[in-house]
Amino acid sequence: MTSKTEQNRAGMTVSALAKLKAYFALTKPRVIELLLITTVPTMVLAKGGWPDIWLVLATLVGGALSAGSANAFNCYIDADIDKIMGRTKNRPLVTGELSKNEALWFAWLVGIASVIWLGILTNWLAAMLSLSAILFYVLVYTLLLKRRTPQNIVWGGAAGAMPVLIGWAAVTGSLSVAAWLLFLVIFLWTPPHYWPLSMRYREDYSAAGVPMLPVVRKPRTVGIQIALYSWALVASSLLLIPAADMGWIYSTTAVASGAWFLTDATRLYLESKRNEPKNPMRLFHGSISYLTILFVAVAVDPLLHFAL
Repeated sequence: MTSKTEQNRAGMTVSALAKLKAYFALTKPRVIELLLITTVPTMVLAKGGWPDIWLVLATLVGGALSAGSANAFNCYIDADIDKIMGRTKNRPLVTGELSKNEALWFAWLVGIASVIWLGILTNWLAAMLSLSAILFYVLVYTLLLKRRTPQNIVWGGAAGAMPVLIGWAAVTGSLSVAAWLLFLVIFLWTPPHYWPLSMRYREDYSAAGVPMLPVVRKPRTVGIQIALYSWALVASSLLLIPAADMGWIYSTTAVASGAWFLTDATRLYLESKRNEPKNPMRLFHGSISYLTILFVAVAVDPLLHFAL
């Protein structure tokens, strides 16, 4: 009898852990990780040194909750197409690990928690920016643009760029030109980051009826767009030098990493021009490395200046 009770308890524990894992997956943690990579360096630059550690932690938790809420809403709305695409077929709503009601309640609760958390522990400007990021990603990108226009990911990038504004606002209680330039960097980074992924999974998006640019345009056109956004991205990263009085560490890094990124973007463009994009995922993965390196430099530059 005792053994059977213990087995039941063990089963309940495993079931509870499976649910927690499913809720965690619903937030798209890999996407959140990328967003948070940009938040801390932004806060360092806003402060001109290392901010209060509790403020950093509070902002990171609030930002993670905000992004998790937006991603959960996205999974709820896109459950019908997620089951069609190989890249998303293992998401919790597709596998049945969570019901749509569970996902919806979770998205609402986490979203409300993020706004309250940031409002109380940072400031209400950061909280309102968090709310606007959720609303923009859900209402504008997911519901309005994603299934209607190949420019979906361009404007959707605005939601992904909001964490830098949230981080800056948490430190200063305001937004400066430098904050908006960091926003612009991520906004312009999104298309050359996401379109190579869309090239790789073009057939999946086509089957799901999502008009990503590589689905509705020839590879040559996609390659041109990627190259143009890449040039604009690197140019915007250089504008931060005079706007935020950046030193030699950021300046050197922005130039060197920008040249490397443009080389990869040009390679993909030339391949696409011949309708032979061999490995678009190279630029996808390279774009993540580029953004990480650039924002590490955003943090290191003011820290070194402060130390000296």
